[in-house]
Amino acid sequence: MARLLADLTPLRASPAFRRLWIGNALSAVGSQLTLVAVSLEVYHLTSSSFHVGLLGLFALVPLVLTGLYGGAVADAYDRRKVALGSALVLWCTTTAIAAQAWLHLDNVWLLYALVAVHSGATGINQPTRGAIIPAILGLKLLPAANSLNMVTFGIAMMVGPLLGGVLVAQVGYGWTYTVDVVTYLAAVVSVYLLPALPPEGVVAKAGFRSVVEGFGFLAGQPNLRMTFLIDLTAMILAAPRALLPAVGAVLIGGGETTVGILLAATALGAFLTGLFSGPLGHIQRQGVAVFWSVAAWGASVAAFGVVVLAAIRSGGAPDDGSASVWLWAAAACMAAAGISDAISSVFRTTILQTATPDHLRGRLQGVFIVVVAGGPRVGELFSGTLAGGIGEGWTLLAGGVACVVVASLLMRLTPGFLSYDARHPVP
Repeated sequence: MARLLADLTPLRASPAFRRLWIGNALSAVGSQLTLVAVSLEVYHLTSSSFHVGLLGLFALVPLVLTGLYGGAVADAYDRRKVALGSALVLWCTTTAIAAQAWLHLDNVWLLYALVAVHSGATGINQPTRGAIIPAILGLKLLPAANSLNMVTFGIAMMVGPLLGGVLVAQVGYGWTYTVDVVTYLAAVVSVYLLPALPPEGVVAKAGFRSVVEGFGFLAGQPNLRMTFLIDLTAMILAAPRALLPAVGAVLIGGGETTVGILLAATALGAFLTGLFSGPLGHIQRQGVAVFWSVAAWGASVAAFGVVVLAAIRSGGAPDDGSASVWLWAAAACMAAAGISDAISSVFRTTILQTATPDHLRGRLQGVFIVVVAGGPRVGELFSGTLAGGIGEGWTLLAGGVACVVVASLLMRLTPGFLSYDARHPVP
């Protein structure tokens, strides 16, 4: 049993990584509280789902812009200083969000502006932190370290949204945001205690040319390029999130509760992957692992579609507003999808961190952040549009099958990816 559990060696081997992991674990739930609370506050101020949707635009655009440029900054300067500076901006912005709630300013455009600044700082902070991990831990322990991060992610995604709603209802927006202000201090301190991490090798001046250089390197490295292409395949073709409200409202029933259960099931899958990630550290054929996990994601989403179609055939949502018996089969599919996505994320991140030269890690981590943030948004637009024509169930089924087919075609076009060996990383 012990061999199945997460490998804690990274926490024992590197005090710096241990502090970063603890800081991230403490702050992750708080960050989820703020995400939920901001959405609820915008709706409270406007009574408009459209205005809540605008939050995504104000968050995504700065993240894309600074994600690309932030990676270049991380490659040009001491990464500890870059991570610390961006972490302080994140903490100050969260403090400002809490302050506007305590002062009852009730200005939705102020919230949009603060969310945009917060997202922009995230676009610098996340690529820098991703580039720091190999430097403080070494390459051998990266799969175990990324698996441990899945434990944190799973807990935050399960607990954060639920706790955020409860806290807003019980103690209000000010106290809810203040929890994030306090917990994020742990992340700031963990970065402050890092040693100096100056750039190694060829140091490029941060700017547009540096960003272009990063894309140029990526274009010529088939294994690294494939980690992005196969993730975009999964997130664009088989993105179920935008369809969940309709599933809860009229197809399976249960409304918001059903949506919450399905999202929690996905997060549970990620948590279980991290908790029982011991065997992942022994897998050397990481390209094969990425392909099969993406294929499993597509199969899980397709199975979810079959469940939804079966629920429709049996009469759809009950008239009393409760969920039908198909809810738990749907939740099982989403949990399987969460497990598949987490395994894919562990190995895609590991390949990226391992096979990329240190002086380019920040820029490619920036591209990674943009793909991770932007891919699901494009996927939600695609699935929502398609569902308007063929229905949610068929969209899920077709999208899941298409994901498996396109991922298989990508492997035929770049067969070397299946030969990727962690013992001899080739970008």
